[in-house]
Amino acid sequence: MLAGADGEADDPGVVGGVTVGDPARAPVRPGGPGRSRRFFTRSTSREEKARAVRGLGALGGLAGVIVALMLLPAACTAGVGARDSADWFLTEPEGLTTAGVPLRSKVLSEDGRTIATFFYQNRVDVPLEKIAPVARKAVLAIEDSRFYEHGAIDVQGTLRALASNVSSGEVTQGGSGITQQYVKNLLLTQADTDEERAAAKEITAARKIRELRYAVAIERRFTKDEILRRYLNIAYYGDGAYGIEAAARHYFSKHASELDLAEAALLAGVIRYPYAYDPTRHPREARQRRNVVLDRMIELGWVDPAEAEAAKNAPVDLKVTTTRGGCVSSEAPFFCDYVQREILTNRVFGETAEEREKLLKRGGLTIRTTMDRRAQKAAQRAVLDYVPAKNSAHKAAAEAMVEPGTGEIKALVVGRELGPDKERGKTWINFAADASHGSSIGMQAGSTFKAFTLAAALDEGMPFGTRLRAPEKYTPVGFRNCDGENVGDPSASLGNAADGEGGRSFSLVTGTRNSVNTFFLALQKEVGLCDTVKMAEKLGMRQANGKPLEQYPSFTLGFNAVSPLRLAAAYAAFGARGKYCEPIAIKEITDASGKKLKVPPRKCEQAIDEGVADAVNHVLSGVLTRGTAAGMGIGRDAAGKTGTVDNFSAAWFAGYTPDLAAAVWVGDPRGGYRHPMTNLCLEGRCYGAVYGATIPAPIWRQSMMGALRGTEATSFHRPPSFFFSKGSGEDRVQVPDVRGMKLGEALSRLRAAGFETRIGERVRSGRYDPGVVADMSPGPGPAEPGTTITLRVSDGPGREERGGRPGGGEPPPGPPGTPLPTTTPTLPPLPGDPEEQAPA
Repeated sequence: MLAGADGEADDPGVVGGVTVGDPARAPVRPGGPGRSRRFFTRSTSREEKARAVRGLGALGGLAGVIVALMLLPAACTAGVGARDSADWFLTEPEGLTTAGVPLRSKVLSEDGRTIATFFYQNRVDVPLEKIAPVARKAVLAIEDSRFYEHGAIDVQGTLRALASNVSSGEVTQGGSGITQQYVKNLLLTQADTDEERAAAKEITAARKIRELRYAVAIERRFTKDEILRRYLNIAYYGDGAYGIEAAARHYFSKHASELDLAEAALLAGVIRYPYAYDPTRHPREARQRRNVVLDRMIELGWVDPAEAEAAKNAPVDLKVTTTRGGCVSSEAPFFCDYVQREILTNRVFGETAEEREKLLKRGGLTIRTTMDRRAQKAAQRAVLDYVPAKNSAHKAAAEAMVEPGTGEIKALVVGRELGPDKERGKTWINFAADASHGSSIGMQAGSTFKAFTLAAALDEGMPFGTRLRAPEKYTPVGFRNCDGENVGDPSASLGNAADGEGGRSFSLVTGTRNSVNTFFLALQKEVGLCDTVKMAEKLGMRQANGKPLEQYPSFTLGFNAVSPLRLAAAYAAFGARGKYCEPIAIKEITDASGKKLKVPPRKCEQAIDEGVADAVNHVLSGVLTRGTAAGMGIGRDAAGKTGTVDNFSAAWFAGYTPDLAAAVWVGDPRGGYRHPMTNLCLEGRCYGAVYGATIPAPIWRQSMMGALRGTEATSFHRPPSFFFSKGSGEDRVQVPDVRGMKLGEALSRLRAAGFETRIGERVRSGRYDPGVVADMSPGPGPAEPGTTITLRVSDGPGREERGGRPGGGEPPPGPPGTPLPTTTPTLPPLPGDPEEQAPA
């Protein structure tokens, strides 16, 4: 209801739950006691004075309209027209909404740590009880001390301000109450275009009338406490801080609930003219304004005078904390950039780009992501340890980490700062992701693509012992793509380059370990180019530009340009026993009210049989123990593949455990063929040429060990026995002759040579003394490592050898031919087992 003419309440009012006195509001003069904002100064021109006078005239006319509108309800009996006008004014306007106040969104890591914020306006909405009572008093004292006594329109305050301003030719008082100010701020923040923003600020009777109608509706819709809460959260406090919580954090590095009297008065004083009283730019004016607020609080009896005087004498003590929006200041800038692009490009978050941007920067979202801070830090440290952001060779590195079985992105790292590419050590391009999530067109994958040919061969039933001849040079003919087109090139001659050697036969195991190009070209022809491509596609592979993989004979050699993230997700499927999951970065999103929003769903499927994946894991484990990345094990079951692109233009390593997969790329953003990685020095380390095992594999090893530290190791599964039907696939080696050796010595000798052992029945032997090995099967000669050798121990000569005398000599224990206890054949430990890696 409207206040009485006396302008003074008989009883104390309640300020947001705080009881206060409520004397008439004194004039508010920006800048301090006795100061006013003058229209005319000595330097004011005649034209400017004329405009000011016209403005005062317009203000007077506008005031007349406002007063008339305020009196309409009392004049309803004057006639139908007046009654209809009153009804129109008091009817809630169409389209009235209190939504759309910009709130900042925050991005959280998996453990709930904020890693980035996005906003148009830095604002944190808080309930009234989270705002210090003294702060509520201070704002009401200087902005609308009679707020809890009047209705939407304070007649007395408006008339008093009008009279003062018109009579003096100066703006000495504001006439708008808290509700009207809230409406003005609300309309301004809801404006999306320059035209709408101009309309929200124009000085016209139409705008003022619209604001007054909104104010009446707001007062009917909400309680006084709720209006005050909304006002305190929407007001601008200068220097980029919107709302009292953001202001408290910005200026004093504390919450609004922790503000003391001097701090509260300072913030309350800023609201009327945020730029003029910004304490970071104008500390003297801010302090004077603070003291005006304190004087007003004393005048109203809302604060102890002695306490207020002490606050007035206190210096302005700021502890400024700057909240930087976006990903540039994030602790995980490229992961943050990936999340941002996911929201801005995925229609799940809005039909148009404009809607999606609004949701992110105005929606007050809490975005819970998949990022593991331990994995992220480990990857960042490893990448920068080997390829510093500002290295003189201009090289760069990127790594993506994905969890097998879920597709959750645990880390995403580029060894540069996020920023303009023209600045050394910075880039806007997320080399770890596809073009849709980082602008990268991808990089040629090199021999990491051989894993897909291997998987296709195993999927088609080829055992480990399948052998193919790998020539020194290979002419790629007889290949057809998935459209049945001949894509061979009889004029080409493909060699083994840096990845291996040819001129002999290899098995699936040894050809993979040695990464022999011509072996894999022959294997791809045996399997079929189309089947190899389909295997890669089933595991989520596509070009980084979003297009399907190109199909040519050199497919297995990795000429397609892909991203580390895609490759890591594909290798993660091997670790998950064939279950492929699309990579995801967002777990859950809630809006400002706590409501869960729809997010992209998890998409997982069993891409290949578990047994086939187990076989892939078995073969790729050997790369880390006896292959091109020997010595890069991490103390638990792990597998991987090196990749060296033609002419050393780039290098890769992709590897995984059952718990985590990662892919690392190292190259030159300026172009790898123009700037190959030869005769290279980085961080005190110099390299003649960079292979997949030279820099990428050590980065992978360091980051994986850091990311998995403290995580219980999970083992790979043993492949189905079928894959051993042609042997282990190992190259044949000589079985040492251990006959005549003591049993323990013989067992050690055979195991050291890479063979399994079994103890068979004792045998009678006149040649070998009792207790030594008398027989072995298979005997000395070439065999595959891992072959089981059965040993039989001599039981000494038989009765005939002892002369046939009954009772001659001591009889052997048990009847002749009684076997000694035997051991159960032991399966070879998988590469990466702690037993295998323990020092001898």
